[in-house]
Formats: sequence, C-alpha cells, structure tokens
Amino acid sequence: MTVAEQLDSVVDRVASAARRAGREPDSVQLVAVSKTFPVEVIRAVIASGQRVFGENRVQEAQQKWPQLKAETAGIELHLIGPLQSNKTADAVALFDVIETVDREKIARVLSEETKRQGRSLRFYVQVNTGLEPQKAGIAPDETVKFVHLCTQELGMTVEGLMCIPPAAENPGPHFALLAKLADECGLRKLSMGMSGEFETAIEFGATSVRVGSAIFGTR
Repeated sequence: MTVAEQLDSVVDRVASAARRAGREPDSVQLVAVSKTFPVEVIRAVIASGQRVFGENRVQEAQQKWPQLKAETAGIELHLIGPLQSNKTADAVALFDVIETVDREKIARVLSEETKRQGRSLRFYVQVNTGLEPQKAGIAPDETVKFVHLCTQELGMTVEGLMCIPPAAENPGPHFALLAKLADECGLRKLSMGMSGEFETAIEFGATSVRVGSAIFGTR
C-alpha cells in the first residue's frame, strides 16, 4: 500500500476504536510520527490531509519542518522525543507542542524560553508508568506535584500527560494509570498508544495517539 492508503487505514482504525469505546472519532487526534522519513514521503501524507506530526529529535526536525510548514498552512508539530536543555531554544522556535516535559530543570528552561520568544506552546508531562530506569519521565507518585509546579509556579500550559509503556508488558494497566493520574491533576488530555497498541489506548481514554510505522512503513 502507498503511504496515503496506509494513512486512510489508520484513520479508519482510530475511528472504529473510538466508536467501540462509545466516543466520537474526532475525540482522538492522530499524530503521524515522521521521524527518520524524508520530506518527500511526509509531503505525500500531508497531501492526504494529515496536519499533525510528531518528531523525536530537534535537529532532524529542523532539517525538514521549516520548509514543510512554509508550504502548508495549519501544520501542528509535536516533539515526542527527549529534550536536552541545550536544544530548548530551537525546540521552542519550531514545535507547537512538547510532549516530553520530564524533569524540573527542563520545565524551568522551557518556561523561560517560551516567554523570551513570546511563543504560546502547549505541553504534556511524560510519566514513567513502568518506573523503567532507562526511560525518561516523572514517577507516577510525583506527577501531581510536578504538574502543579509547571502550571502554578512556572505558568506553563500543561494540557495533558504522556506515557510509553514498557515494551514487554500489557499496556492496558499503564494506560489506566495515566488516565487516573490525569484525573487527579485535573487534566483532560492523554497522549498514549503507538502503532502496535493505539486501539487499546483509545479504549482507555487516549485523546491522541502517536502512530509511525503503521502509516509510513518500517524504518
């Protein structure tokens, strides 16, 4: 199948999963994860109507998205990979949503940089639901306090929580935990679910799913 056909298939699967969960299809945002794919492949997905994309690395995104954003109005770009503090200024300049706020240091730098550049970014706090030592994210029991720091002290627009469940585990309990934490934080948005599990994530309340290989093919 072409990437356009694969995109259509994923859009249909998202809509079907939402309906099975008793939700409207437009209650779930599809973030097409375009990391490692070149501009010409991304253009084909844009031409099929997709406007929300995710990238893992600031430097790679800088090589592709200024041009693509200039060509097409209404593109919304999400940073879904880890952010180093020395890349913060570049990230704030390019991205519309940063989903990987995972520690106090980066939150403070992001808060200062968004004010300095006069930009109104939206943020997600990344939660390490599996407490994996090699993975970024706030511990579940520290999430409420951290969200309060970001919103109340730093003035950040935190609209939701994000997680990446452990690869070898059933993702359902991790999605349920993220939904519970979001409720405790008073947040309504949940970024969870990737190509292999996004339908399960929608069942547990995902408001956005990050889908790469099911649209673009294997990397």
